[in-house]
Amino acid sequence: MKPILIDLPETIETERLVLRPCMPGDGKDVYESIQRSKDAFKPWMVFANKEQSLEEVEAGVRESYAKYILREDLRLHIYLKETNEFIGSTGLHSIDWKVRVFEIGYWCDSAHTGNGYITESTKALIKLAKETLQANRIEIRVDSTNIKSRAIPEKLGFSLDGLLKNETLSADTQELRDICLYSLT
Repeated sequence: MKPILIDLPETIETERLVLRPCMPGDGKDVYESIQRSKDAFKPWMVFANKEQSLEEVEAGVRESYAKYILREDLRLHIYLKETNEFIGSTGLHSIDWKVRVFEIGYWCDSAHTGNGYITESTKALIKLAKETLQANRIEIRVDSTNIKSRAIPEKLGFSLDGLLKNETLSADTQELRDICLYSLT
């Protein structure tokens, strides 16, 4: 089956969250969240180290939406179920449909960190990947110095497959960094 023909749920609900595909018009919420969280994101997220206009963020959201429809990348936005407030982004990336390997990525608005929302949304993505997409492997790649982000796969039973030495550059200082490669099979 061609990936574009795979039906995905319109929303994924957890106890406290609603995850849904990024949509045209979400740029304002994403832009405001990035602005609030920029200092916290700078060591880890390339996008936090470059000034982006609201228009550029909206364009990025729309490009992600197009990739979602084509099933090339599955970016989802995270909302609090009770208030419908945007609190972050997650998704299944670096997809290999032949092998059925998916990489989970995530970020949370700094006003909402420490509440378990990313753990909760990651559990939901694991379920989607395994049950709907028949994943054979799910990966999470994390900068070895990002202790909070590393806690997510460790809490959820992922195996640390290895430390990829000098795999990337830090988002802020462009220094060589190691990446922890976690997997769930």
